[in-house]
Amino acid sequence: MTFPTWPTRSAEDRGPRRRDQRGAVLPSPVVLLSIVAVAVAAVAFVATRDVEPTEREITTVSDEASTTPGAESSAEPSAAPGDDATDDATDAATDAAAEKPSEKPTKKPKPQVKRGEVGVVVFNNSGITGLAGEVGARASAAGWSFVAADNWYGTVVATTVYYPPGMKEAAKLLALDLGIQRVVPADPGSDMSISNLTIILTGSLD
Repeated sequence: MTFPTWPTRSAEDRGPRRRDQRGAVLPSPVVLLSIVAVAVAAVAFVATRDVEPTEREITTVSDEASTTPGAESSAEPSAAPGDDATDDATDAATDAAAEKPSEKPTKKPKPQVKRGEVGVVVFNNSGITGLAGEVGARASAAGWSFVAADNWYGTVVATTVYYPPGMKEAAKLLALDLGIQRVVPADPGSDMSISNLTIILTGSLD
């Protein structure tokens, strides 16, 4: 028995696929995993929502140290090896520095003035008769060696004690004894003595 054969249509003869044809689209693996994850999360939330959280006791380091036997002794710092040697070296260095003599130069003591060994010459530039002799007598009474008295011709600013080189301290002491305020080095080009102190008076002494 022979069946009739129907002519087949090519793709061009069949034309575009009609939109009323139905089909099924399978979900991708990513979508399936997402659905499973949501379901697991929902089950876990329902299972744990009625469980109360467990409180934890937090213990600080200080609490542990106070409650743990022997903690107080272990917390104290122990002396490191060699501390005693370091302290001894420091003490030795301190003692050496204390015993080291000072390197500052010591001041030379001022020479002690012996009044009886210093001569004094007195000049009168005031116009007051006998003033030089009077002041010479006062210097002698204070212990100085009164040498001579005379008149001075010239202009002097104020009553002054003049001293040659090396006799500044003696001049200061003489001025202090007689109440004279001015002490000046002697002028080597004048008639002033180069071995004795010279007093030039411009008025009476107080």
